[in-house]
Amino acid sequence: MDQHPELGITFDCHDAQVVAAFWCRALGWVESPPPQGWDDWPSFLTDHGVPEDEWGDGAAIRPTTGDGPSISFLKVPEAKTVKNRMHLDVKVSGGRHVDQELRETRIRAKEADLVAHGARSLREDVGEDGRLDHVVMADPEGNEFCVV
Repeated sequence: MDQHPELGITFDCHDAQVVAAFWCRALGWVESPPPQGWDDWPSFLTDHGVPEDEWGDGAAIRPTTGDGPSISFLKVPEAKTVKNRMHLDVKVSGGRHVDQELRETRIRAKEADLVAHGARSLREDVGEDGRLDHVVMADPEGNEFCVV
């Protein structure tokens, strides 16, 4: 029987712990537990010969339910230099069928919360009717995402 691959998403970054904490906040997710067979991350890292001074070079988060893909964060030496070719949407509005005033209130509330936790608002995208559709933002290291 063929086994289907699992989806994992990885962000390159300078400070994996800071960026992982930000995305836990943005998505309401939690730190991923260590792989099966290990009680904690230090045991896993020790067993795999990772020097202790590199333990903070990576982090992983997942939905609180454990269902769905995980997001990993890995320390890299280079900085982000160009626009993302892929981005995440933080969906908080409830969809376009929701009353526009309520949608905008939800988007603005999430935007304000994320700015308070290290994000930057880059621009607003509005529809042809002049109403807010989504806000383009950047996480603490400049990775772009949308609050929709």
